[in-house]
Amino acid sequence: MVQQLLTLVRMTVTTGVEATQAAEETTRLFGLDMQLIHDTLIMAVNVFLIFFILSYLVFNPARKMLSGRREKVEADIASAEQDKKDADALKKEYEARLSQADDEVEEILSQARRKALRNEAEIVAEAKEEAARLMNRADLEIERERRKALEGMKQEIIDIAGAMAQKAVAEKMDVDIQEELLNDTLKEMGEDTWQN
Repeated sequence: MVQQLLTLVRMTVTTGVEATQAAEETTRLFGLDMQLIHDTLIMAVNVFLIFFILSYLVFNPARKMLSGRREKVEADIASAEQDKKDADALKKEYEARLSQADDEVEEILSQARRKALRNEAEIVAEAKEEAARLMNRADLEIERERRKALEGMKQEIIDIAGAMAQKAVAEKMDVDIQEELLNDTLKEMGEDTWQN
């Protein structure tokens, strides 16, 4: 009996639970009950609070760090662009200096060529002048030697003519007369005869 009673209680409890479950199912809209809506709202508030706290504690510092990093990258890019402009300016200046150096080298070489040509012309002119001086000196030396030879020949001719006249006249004439006769003879013949 007790057992029957227990079974009866069990049945009534199970049918009661089933009845309440069936009644609850009819009051729920899409299977939602008030507890679920309440839990969902609390969870939404909790998520919002967690998002707000994380935003304050984590996201804002992360945003600041990212903003600082972005500013640093932008500054590095601006610095790189400025460095590139400076490098381009230095490159242009270097190329201009190279071009100027090439021009200076060409000018120096041109001046050296002109100076070498002037020096060459001066050396040639000096050599010509020296050759002309040597030729003049040689001509003067030749002329002096020729005159000396002519004087020597004249003297020998005089000596020979004197010796001949002396033999011819033998002892009748004296030395003054002989010289006078010789000079007269030379004047009549002319100096050109002896120079040729």
